[in-house]
Amino acid sequence: MRRVADYKVIEQLQRQINTLQGGREGLQENQKVGLGAIENAFPGKVFPKAAVHELISYSSEEATSTSAFISVVLSKLIQQGGYCLWISTIPRRNIFPPALKAFGIDPERILFVDTLRPKQTLWSLEEALKCNALTAVVGELTEINFSESRRLQLAVESSQVTGFIHRFRPKAENAVACVSRWKISPIPSIAANTTGVGFPAWDVKLIKVRNGKPASWQVKYTPKGLEYIEDERIHVPITEERQTG
Repeated sequence: MRRVADYKVIEQLQRQINTLQGGREGLQENQKVGLGAIENAFPGKVFPKAAVHELISYSSEEATSTSAFISVVLSKLIQQGGYCLWISTIPRRNIFPPALKAFGIDPERILFVDTLRPKQTLWSLEEALKCNALTAVVGELTEINFSESRRLQLAVESSQVTGFIHRFRPKAENAVACVSRWKISPIPSIAANTTGVGFPAWDVKLIKVRNGKPASWQVKYTPKGLEYIEDERIHVPITEERQTG
């Protein structure tokens, strides 16, 4: 009986810590976004909304794959009629708006904003994340420090907007207040028949996740949605060595 009581105390403390760190209590099955096994890595097995997610890429190919993966998640978030703001710094925008239809998104539901300087991008990103009329906000920038990311996280906790920061070739993978850190890279696609180009496929690495389990998956995107390659139960733990390597 004592062991059961101790377990309940530990479980209660874990929930309290999760809440203090920006987590959500009482997450239900019907709150799932619809990303399949990927969501199992998060607390409550639900992709965190009202949170800021960081994605890092170092090459044009990785940046394109990252933007595509963000689009997949956005399609789930705004399918009920929501709107998104996508903010980039001139001259780099890692998305081709007409291509959004391939991921089930009407481009009209996304407002694109191009700024002249990174500081303007950061300011616009923070202000957009405060707007509860939006469902999601994507910001493309290179550098962000912890205090700047903390302001973004505080903004979404109030507005309930979901934020994505896509960092292209940052000088360092410094600590930030985001709930997760991702790296998306392309992998060879498998053609549906003997000719033609296959569906886009990615190696999805969840490098860090607050109160969750870092992992990696290989997925492809088809007209049916996000599919897991070989086995939809693929869930490969990332060791500490791989995280820092």
